[in-house]
This record gives sequence, structure tokens and C-alpha cells, in this order.
Amino acid sequence: MIPDDVIEQVREASDLIAIIGEHVELKRTGSDYRGPCPFHGGTHRNFAVIPKKGLFYCFVCHEAGNVFSFFMKKLGMDYPTAVREAARRAGIVIPERGTIGPDPREPLFNAVATAADWFARQLREAPEANIARHYLVSRDVTLETAQLQGLGYAPRGVPFLEAMKGLGLREEVLLAAGLLIKRDDGSVAPRFRGRLLFPIHDLRGRIVAFSGRILGEGEPKYLNSPETPVFHKGQLLYNLHAAKHAMRKTERAILVEGQFDVLRVSLAGLEEVVAPLGTGLTDDQAVLLQRHAPHVILLYDSDDAGLRATFRAGDVLLRHKLRVSVATMPEGEDPDTLVRRGGAATLEGILKQGIDVLERKIQILERKGFFGTLPGRRRALDALLPTIRAAADPIARDLYLSRVAEVAGVRKETLEEEVSGRMERPRPAVAQPVSTEQFGPAAQTEKTILLVMLHSPDWKARVLAEVDPENFSSPRYRAVFEALAEDAPDRLDEIAARTLEDLQATGLGVVSADDMFVWAMNTIDADRKSREIIRLQREIDIAPETDKARLTLEKRALTDERNAKRPTWKILETARRKGAPGT
Repeated sequence: MIPDDVIEQVREASDLIAIIGEHVELKRTGSDYRGPCPFHGGTHRNFAVIPKKGLFYCFVCHEAGNVFSFFMKKLGMDYPTAVREAARRAGIVIPERGTIGPDPREPLFNAVATAADWFARQLREAPEANIARHYLVSRDVTLETAQLQGLGYAPRGVPFLEAMKGLGLREEVLLAAGLLIKRDDGSVAPRFRGRLLFPIHDLRGRIVAFSGRILGEGEPKYLNSPETPVFHKGQLLYNLHAAKHAMRKTERAILVEGQFDVLRVSLAGLEEVVAPLGTGLTDDQAVLLQRHAPHVILLYDSDDAGLRATFRAGDVLLRHKLRVSVATMPEGEDPDTLVRRGGAATLEGILKQGIDVLERKIQILERKGFFGTLPGRRRALDALLPTIRAAADPIARDLYLSRVAEVAGVRKETLEEEVSGRMERPRPAVAQPVSTEQFGPAAQTEKTILLVMLHSPDWKARVLAEVDPENFSSPRYRAVFEALAEDAPDRLDEIAARTLEDLQATGLGVVSADDMFVWAMNTIDADRKSREIIRLQREIDIAPETDKARLTLEKRALTDERNAKRPTWKILETARRKGAPGT
């Protein structure tokens, strides 16, 4: 098989204008080239070649693809032969790896590509797709633009299954490609029904999956293809196949939340834009970004959910030594509405005003008054420490330590010890109403918070008002908390989803939600204060005599404050007597 990196090198080096120009006369029209279609003939210039994306498209017969597709469709080559022909013309020698043979996944690639063509035709022609066409018009997206982007429409009912069978695609292949689902009674049905479809490409530009937006009533709002042998959503980014060239040129990537944001930003002329695929940013996706650009600008919504997603993504990116900025949009705006209202110039202005991700956290904490009190400063540090720890670049980490020490009023050396985990950890300062799991007291506290959160919508709202993701040290419990906060449990991986199911099955039992929440919040607060007390004691031990009295008073006041909020033994005894969850 031909190595993937070589295939990518060949595709980038190929002169698509020269290759297609051997078959039809092409003339420049703006940044693209137009000419008669080499596939269906004719004299009108309905055929477009887009060199900066390495793609072609006919607005009449709708043939589309890249340089390899052209050789395959025009000259009847198979895929490996098309790659070799393009490599020969570009002067690239292909090193072979082992025995050359067909890719066993080829039937799946073929099934998804066939489905994409059929979905695109439905969007253009099907009467049922009027709802999708009207929706696009309402979002200022023309049908021509939708065609160039490969958008499609999945009708309701069985037309898709009948069409695929008519084209010779076997049911087992369609199931393996994630295009069909099997019901409990053994029957099959199309996975996508009544949805506007966005094709998802791999780095070679092959369509491997879809993301479907519901039109009208229904849940979920967006539905992605399942994991398949050709699609792993945590290892791809939407639009990266087209954006990577612009990312290298501009030395930056713009990361947005969804497909429509990508579409709008790229149409505004900023082509270095990508998005995750319905989940939080993964380490694999951060590696992809790091390969193509040294700087990532996060352009997420500015509401609470958007900020949580922003800072989670920022920490992931920092772990891979990327420079991370946050661009802040006006309240109520997203990239789509922003560009529609103010155009590319407005968006570019906001991007230029982006600030470092840690500085954005500090900015929010300052506005909320966290640095005005001792407990507030401790909570602020709890929010900032994960970002400092995430900074894998030593220079960035040192700058972060200096900045946070300055704004929080702590010694840099003390903060560095906390970040490195070298400070002594206190034993739990409060009694626990539930037994300790193998994951330790902290995880048990986090489990209790989730149980309360699941108790009712009112309790969920109260938890979200008082608890931050930074309060969670257990990755699986934090993942569940964030998914519940964003009403997106379908985004959980298998382990976290199983954890959520266990929590739902456990419930609070006969212990009141109020008692459990009081215990959990007091535990979190006591642990935070205990860490601060230890820090103060360390400062007292090395402080000059002139400062010892002041620091001792601070420590005593904080100790009294912690002890005054210690949970009563009555709660503990009630929980033990009634049987708290987990006991």
C-alpha cells in the first residue's frame, strides 16, 4: 500500500489546472478557473476548478473530486494507479511498503461516497428537500454554495435503502459504513432521516462519514455517523482536509464549535477554520492541529457552556505545546451570525483582539471579583492551576506561573510546588456520609455531586450555579459533569457513558438531596481551605519575624472559617442509618 504521507505529498504537489487543462480549456474567474465540463461535454463554462483547495466541481452533472478522482473518473484508473500517475507527473518517487494489495476498507469508502452523491442529488432535486433548501436560504447559503461544499439531504422513509440496493450496495456494507441501523426486531433503517447532511472528510479528502442536522422537531439536533473502520471522530477535524493548506500559510488555525460556523467563516475568506465532531477536543485532534500550525485561536460561543468548552479545549492544546488564544465575540453572537452581520472584516478584527487562554481566564475571574477575598483567591487558583499544569512548553509554563503568582498574590515558588504536586496533601478535613471507593475520597465527593445533579432539573441548575468542572479530579466524573452541563450525554465515550448509567441506576436512595449537597460542597470548600492553610504554614515557617504574626492571623481566620462550615455529625449519622449511596 502507498504510505499516507506520500499520498498527501502527491496531492499537494499536483498541478490540477495543468492536468485538467489537457482535456478542456480553462480560464481564470477570480481565484478559480472555469471551463466546459470534461465529463458530460457541452460548451458552457459550468465546470469549476478551485486550485487552492485542489478540487473540481461541475454545476450541471455534479461530478466532483480531487486530482486522483479526475484520473479515476476521466481515464478509468483505479485509486493506486491514479496516485502513481499523479506522482509521475509531479516528479515524486513512491516508496512501496510490503506487498501491494487492495485496501480492505475500500467497499466502505465506496459506500459512503455513493451515499454522499445520492444525498447531494436529493438536496438539489427532491421535493421533500424543500425544507432543507429553505433552511439554507434562511442562513444565507445559496444552493450553489451548498453544492460546492457537498451538502446533502437525507429523506425520511425507505428511499435511501432502496436506492443503495438498486446501485448494488450490500446491506452488510451499508451497516458497517454506519449508513444503516439495525432495529431490535432485526430490521434495518437509514441512520439519517429528515436531516441536512454535512460530509466529513479524512485527510486525503475522502468522505468517511456525515453529520446531520435535524430540520424541524427532533433530537438530537446534530447526529454523527457512528465509529466505523474508516471513521474515528476523535481523530478527525471537520474541514481539516481543506483548511490545512491555509493553516500552514497563515501559521494559525481557527477552531469553532460547529459545521455552520466553519462554513460561514470559510466563505468569508478565512479558510484556516476547523471544528471538532460533536465532542470535546481530543488529544489526537490537538496533534493534527500541531502538525499544521503553531497557533490556535478558539472562537467558541461566549456563554457559560461555550466558555467551559473553550477552556477545556485550551488545556488540551497547551499539552501539545501550541500557542492558544481566545477570541471573544459580543454577547449573543456566534461566528455564523457575526459574519452575516458584519462580514469578514468584523471577524478578523475580533480574531486580532484575541488574548492568551490563561489571560482570558484571569479576566473573567477578575470581573467576578474572585481576587478580592482570600477564599475567592483560592477558588481562582483552583480554576487557573489546570491551565498552568497543561502548559507543556516550559517557557509558557514559567510565564503562566509568574502571571498567576502576581494576580493572586502568592509566591511563585509556592505556586510552582502546588502545580508540580510536591506539596503535602491533607487528609480529608470532614467526615464523609458515603463510603470511600477505590478512587479515593475526592472521587466520592464528585460522585455525590453527580447524584444530586441527576436528582431533578432544579437540583441540576443549583449544582451548575455552584460547581465548576475544575472541582473534578476524576476524569470520568468530570466528563459526565460536563456532558450533563451541556445536555450532551451522547458525546460520552464508552467508559464515561457506563459511569453515567451506573449513577442513574444508583440514585440518592433515602438520603435527601439537600443533605448530600451540603456535605459535598462543605467537603470541597474544606479541602480547598486545608490546602490554603498548609500553604500559609509553609510561608510562616520561612517568613521573617515581621510577617509571621500577620500570616498566623490569616491562617487562624481561615482555620476557623473552615471548621465553622464542617458538616455536622448528624448528617453523617443520618446517612449511615438510612443507607447512603455507595455504602
